[in-house]
Amino acid sequence: MEKLTIDDIELKGRNILVRVDFNVPLSETGEVADDKRIVASLPTIRKILQDGGKAILISHLGRPKGKKVPEMSLAPAAKRLESLLGRPIRFVNDCLGPDVEKAVSELKPGECLLLENLRYYKEETDNDPEFAKKLANLGEAFINDAFGTAHRAHASTEGVTKYIKQSAAGYLMQKELKYLGMALADPQRPFVAILGGAKISGKIDVISNLMDKVDAILIGGGMAFTFFRAMGKEIGKSLLESDKIDLAREILSKAAEKKVSFMLPRDVVVAEEAKEDAATHVVGIEAIPPDLQGLDIGPKTVEAFSRELAKAKTVVWNGPMGVFEFDKFAAGTIKVAEELARITEKGATTIVGGGDSASAVARAGLKDKLSHISTGGGASLEFLEGKTLPGVAALTDK
Repeated sequence: MEKLTIDDIELKGRNILVRVDFNVPLSETGEVADDKRIVASLPTIRKILQDGGKAILISHLGRPKGKKVPEMSLAPAAKRLESLLGRPIRFVNDCLGPDVEKAVSELKPGECLLLENLRYYKEETDNDPEFAKKLANLGEAFINDAFGTAHRAHASTEGVTKYIKQSAAGYLMQKELKYLGMALADPQRPFVAILGGAKISGKIDVISNLMDKVDAILIGGGMAFTFFRAMGKEIGKSLLESDKIDLAREILSKAAEKKVSFMLPRDVVVAEEAKEDAATHVVGIEAIPPDLQGLDIGPKTVEAFSRELAKAKTVVWNGPMGVFEFDKFAAGTIKVAEELARITEKGATTIVGGGDSASAVARAGLKDKLSHISTGGGASLEFLEGKTLPGVAALTDK
């Protein structure tokens, strides 16, 4: 790390402002439905409290767009954090103002406070300097542990660092940067990327950036069909981005030129539409019926992908292989997750780039069997595209 980390700064007796990512799904009854992001922040929070620091946690939840939306309150996150830490967490239903200042001044060493949703204020996403300055005034040092928002230049991720002397990376931020950074800068080879999801348009920059770094790219999901159309194949009613056909052609020729193994599906699961009771069957990619659409990779593809992955020493995966929300079209994604668990056990480094792939891994019950599952879908994607993340760039240099 070229940036300051939590281990580089004095925590004892100081007010430590911590940007966490508690943007968690809530159930209909208003409880935290999935706490993996809260759990991921625990090592940083525990370190501050154990060292006698005073932790002032700030986060957003959802997109209230500058309005106070009670359904997007962080109160349920405070409750869940309390049970995970086994100690009281004070919650203030604002993130600025006299109530917040009073709560901060009453904090004792080893105590923790969570403030209300930052995005109740439009100034947060506008990266308003005055708003950032007020947040900065709450702490004597700043720790960013919210990798999931590191690709956004917001007041609480980037603006705040201008008004506070020391801004450091928390343990989760370090872990994310270590795994993703290692994959891009110094991977053990063979290095394989698995890319899926609906559209090429969301993955163009990732493909371009990885093309110079990987030994093989495995393509699944809806985006595969635009490549097939670029190759002149019939794809039935499968998803197609017709304005990206030329681009798909360019990517294919670039892969050939760079001698990167660019693997597309060999067979697909087809149906009339993506629904649970759809009639499905498997066809080779040369035989997609005109009235059906491909909605998952087929068994021959799984076999071919698994053979490629069995040789890999580093794997980065972003995007599901099919419409995995439906059990009928989830097999391809789950089989890929199982293969990754198998090679991880044998010593490969496997990195899942958040979002849908992370949900799929959790659904397959394999989240503890892979090397690293990113907490930030958008941030990990931008990192893999080779972009600078404002929330990281803004931290204090060592």
